[in-house]
This record gives sequence, structure tokens and C-alpha cells, in this order.
Amino acid sequence: KWKSLYQIQGERKRLMRETCSKYKSNNRRIITPYHVSRIFVEDKYRVLYCEVPKAGCSNWKRVLMVLNGLASSTKDIQHNTVHYGNYLKRLDGFDHKGIYHRLNTYTKMLFIREPFEKLVSAFRDKFEHPNNYYHPVFGKAIISRYRVNATKEALRTGSGVKFKEFIQYLLDVHRPVGMDIHWDHVNRLCSPCLIDYDFVGKFESMEEDANFFLHLIGAPQNLTFPKFKDRHSNEERTTTKITQQYFAQLSPSQRQQSYDFYYMDYLMFNYSKP
Repeated sequence: KWKSLYQIQGERKRLMRETCSKYKSNNRRIITPYHVSRIFVEDKYRVLYCEVPKAGCSNWKRVLMVLNGLASSTKDIQHNTVHYGNYLKRLDGFDHKGIYHRLNTYTKMLFIREPFEKLVSAFRDKFEHPNNYYHPVFGKAIISRYRVNATKEALRTGSGVKFKEFIQYLLDVHRPVGMDIHWDHVNRLCSPCLIDYDFVGKFESMEEDANFFLHLIGAPQNLTFPKFKDRHSNEERTTTKITQQYFAQLSPSQRQQSYDFYYMDYLMFNYSKP
């Protein structure tokens, strides 16, 4: 079993490097704190984890906290503690020497997810539930720019953004509000062409990949990757089928443009065109 998982890792890394050398000319660029701002540090087991939202990141942070001795079990850690407790250090918090030392000696990993599924998952989480950040900041701007005859109430609250409007915002080169980590490219979040990741896991094979990774770093035997869904746990996870229902609301050209938008992620991580 381990043998086939080693082979899968070899393939994923090879494809990532090939894609980088073919499309990116930044192989010799300097790594700045900006490039490592999404990378979390676990010093005890010497792990660097690049956070890709909507690809198991809350549970990965729980695992890192347990590895670090900050909690005895992943079950004990609340969502807000994970994201707002500042228990885990980020790589950009270290000086130049500290950053480079860790990049050169720690095990660097990231977990990814099919780009359209990740996008729909983010949309459902941020716009279909009450949210006191995404509705006023993104929702208001999206509704006022893309909705004809928007009601005063919708403009005031920013609630009720439709998927089609969200996609219009995403594809607009003059986006009224900037990019957000929940729908940015993995390329931009984790700089895989600058940082040579040792391990590339996939959300779709999360349990197997995660437990293989824990085995590789010599984590305690009783620590396994948590299976629970972190937010809106009563709701079905975003699946391929659910993703298709959302994309069915778009025009063929919007679907194609969305694919073009995430083209590098599709290519680099070997996801087939939907």
C-alpha cells in the first residue's frame, strides 16, 4: 500500500514541476515573506503546511495543533480556536534566516481540491449562510455592480448573492472588491513553482493521503485525520453533482471562462476538464 502511495506522490510532484518549467519563468525568483504568508509552521515534527481553504484546512490545522502539543485530540478543538486563536505560527512571521532554514529542512506539504468544487464549496459557505464579513464586504459590492434593479434591502445587507453574480465578479478584471483566499488559485496561495513541496495531497483521497503523510513524518500512531465536517455540519458536502447544479446556472461561455481562470490549477494538479 505504501509503495503505491509513494508512486502517486512521485507522479504528482513530477507533473507540478513539469507544468512549472513549461509555463513559469520565475524559477530563480527570490522567496519573499508574501510568498510564504499562507504557510503554517509546526516546529516539533518539522512540518510546513500551505493552507488551501476548502480543502480540509480546518482539520489540518487541528492536526498540527495536536502535533505541537497544543491539544490532546482534534475533537477538542473548536472552529474559532482553529482560525482565530493564533496558536499556529505562520512562516512569514520569521526572519529571512528562519524562513529559509525551515524551507530547506522541514517537510513541506499542501492539499488541493478540484477547482470548481472548491469554488462552489466556498460560495455555499460564505454567501448562503449569514456572514458578517462576506455579505457586507463582498455581497454589497457584487449586488450593486451586477444586479439590475437590486432592492434597497439587498444593497443594504449584501445578502442573497446569486452564484451567477458571484461568477461575474470572479471573472471581472475590474473586480469591485479584491481577490479572496477562498477562491484564489493554488498557484497564488502556495507558489508551488517557487517552493518545492515534498507532499501533494488531494481532498478527493483525503483520508488515505493524510494518514500516509502522518506516517511519513512519524506522527503518533493514535493520531488520524479527523473525518468531521467543520462548518454547517448538517449540510451535505459539496460533491461533483452539487457542483454541476451550480454550474448549470451559467452560460457556456461563463463556464469556459471559469475553467480558463483556474486553468493552471487544473493542469498542474491533474484534474480533468469538467
